[in-house]
Amino acid sequence: MVRIALGIEYCGTAFRGWQSQANAATVQDALEAALAVIAGEPTGVVCAGRTDAGVHATHQVAHFDTQVERPLSAWVRGVNTHLPDGVAVRWAKPVGDEFHARFSARGRRYRYLLLNRPQRPGLWQGRVGWHHLPLDLGAMQDAACRLLGEHDFSAFRAAECQAKTPVKTMTQAEVRACGAMLVFDFEASAFLHHMVRNLVGTLVYIGKGTHPPLWVDELLAMKDRKLAAPTFSPDGLYFRGPIYEAHWELPQPDDDLIDGMLA
Repeated sequence: MVRIALGIEYCGTAFRGWQSQANAATVQDALEAALAVIAGEPTGVVCAGRTDAGVHATHQVAHFDTQVERPLSAWVRGVNTHLPDGVAVRWAKPVGDEFHARFSARGRRYRYLLLNRPQRPGLWQGRVGWHHLPLDLGAMQDAACRLLGEHDFSAFRAAECQAKTPVKTMTQAEVRACGAMLVFDFEASAFLHHMVRNLVGTLVYIGKGTHPPLWVDELLAMKDRKLAAPTFSPDGLYFRGPIYEAHWELPQPDDDLIDGMLA
């Protein structure tokens, strides 16, 4: 038995999220079906971070166990020939049995792209969020800094969230402008269900002047989801990948592609 780790990218627009569901097109279902063709047997996968419907991934990581011997190219190019448009395996690497795509991760990273202009997106439709009124970048940056550190993020947690604790450590919370595109980057020990989209919604409310940056402090203290802003659209959310210890020697996320498109 050998364990293989995979690096995967996908556009979530056509999928009902990562996790397998009955009568729904999901990334997990598509990947497992493609792997089964190459392996010649049913092959289940475990991912680093499940994504919701419409959410994208630039560096999802998953692992699977198999008894068959195949060249690594089969797990990349071979699997890709059986995957639908919008999802592709980037790399494959053998790992030890102690590696687990989810539980070996010591952190995770997300990016949200928000088009801030009067006209709705055309070229970027389905791949960015959108707000038509001007937003105050400085106010959002001030508010984002208040998210850093260990906090109870209950105010940004979906009601159906199954996490054991709402307490997470945020190590990056930044907002920058790239032309008409606002780029939100978050890195934390772990994230709650809808947490990033709820954070973006709150920062947008602050950016349009509905609340001051201090509102973030109040929401963290009150721990009440009903008091924060509505959940923002999934269109602009990208899972940028898990963070592993260096000794696993896994390929690193390639952020140059999106950064280059924004430049």
